[in-house]
Amino acid sequence: MHFSDGQVPAEYRRYIGWKVTLIITAAVLVAVALVTGISMGAANIPVLSVAKSLAGMVTSKRIDAIVWSIRLPQALTSIMAGAGLAVAGTVMQSILRNPLGSPFTLGISHAAAFGAALSVMLLDGGMMTSSHIDAISITNPYITTGAAFFFSLTAAGVIIAISRLRGATPEVMVLTGVALGALFTAGTMFLQFFADDVQLAAMVFWTFGDTARASWSELGVISVVTLVTSVYFLSNGWNYNAIDAGDETAKGLGVRVERVRMIGMLLASLLTAVIISFLGIIGFVGLVVPHMARRLIGSDHRFLLLASILGGGLLLLVSDTVARLILAPHVLPVSVLTAFMGAPVFIFLIIRGQKQ
Repeated sequence: MHFSDGQVPAEYRRYIGWKVTLIITAAVLVAVALVTGISMGAANIPVLSVAKSLAGMVTSKRIDAIVWSIRLPQALTSIMAGAGLAVAGTVMQSILRNPLGSPFTLGISHAAAFGAALSVMLLDGGMMTSSHIDAISITNPYITTGAAFFFSLTAAGVIIAISRLRGATPEVMVLTGVALGALFTAGTMFLQFFADDVQLAAMVFWTFGDTARASWSELGVISVVTLVTSVYFLSNGWNYNAIDAGDETAKGLGVRVERVRMIGMLLASLLTAVIISFLGIIGFVGLVVPHMARRLIGSDHRFLLLASILGGGLLLLVSDTVARLILAPHVLPVSVLTAFMGAPVFIFLIIRGQKQ
C-alpha cells in the first residue's frame, strides 16, 4: 500500500499524540492523588490547606507538621518506590522476553527477606515494644537493611554470572531466578524454625512492605537511584524495542544484545534491592503495572517505560492511601493491599489475553 507524503506523518502525529496525552493524564492523576492522599488520614486536612502548605504558604504549625513531617515523605516514597518497581519490572520483561519477568519472580525479593531474617537471627535485631506505633520494631534497622540489600544483589549477581556462563538467554535467567527464589525461601523457613517468638515476629514484620518506614533520608536514596536508573532505561528505549523483535533482529540493527541485557538486569536488580531493603517486600507492582501500561499505551518502550513509571507511582500511592484508611485507626501495610489487588488483576489480564 502506497501512502502520500502527507498521510503518513499525519497518522504518526496522531499515534504519538495519543500516547503523549495518556502520559500527561497519568502525570496529572499522580499530582491529584498526591494532594488528595496527603489530605486524608486520622486528621483530615482540607485539600486547599494541603496545597497552600506544599506551596510554602503559611497555614498553621499543626497542618505544616502533619504535611511535611508525616504524610509528604510517605506519599513521595510511595510514588518513587512504585515507579522504581514498575520500571524495573518493565525492563526485566523486555530483556527476558518473558511476561512473568519481575523482581519478585526472579528471587530478588526472597533473597532480601532471607538477608533481613539472618540479621534478626544472628544480630539480635528484633525486639518487643509497647509503643503506640507498632508492637514489633527492628533494633538495628541499618544492619537489617544492609543485609537485605547485600543478599538482593547477591541473587542478581548469581543470575548474571550463570547467564554469562551459559549465554545470556532469557530462559537461563528466568529459571535461575526461580531456583534462587526457592532456595532463599527454604533458607528463611529454616531460620524461622529455630527463631524464638520475638525473632520470628520481627522477621515476619520486616516482610510486610510499608512506605511509612522511610524518612526524608531514605526517600532521598530511593529517589536518586530511581531517577538515575530510569533515565538510563528511557535512553535505551529503542534498544528494548529491537530486543522485543528477537536477538538476531536486534543484532542486525547494531544492538549489543548481551551487553544491553546484562546492564539492564543489573540496574533493575540494584533498583529493586534498594527499594526492598528500605521498605520491605511490596509485591505485584513490578509484575502487574507493566502489563496494564502495555495494554493502554502499547509496546513501544519510548512511551511504555514512562507510562510504567507514572502508573507504578500512581498505583502504589493510591494503594498506600487506601491502606491507611480502610481499617482506621489501624494502619494496614501497603504490601497486604497490593497483594490482594495484584493477584486478581493479573489473573484477569491473563484470561483477557487468552480470549483475545
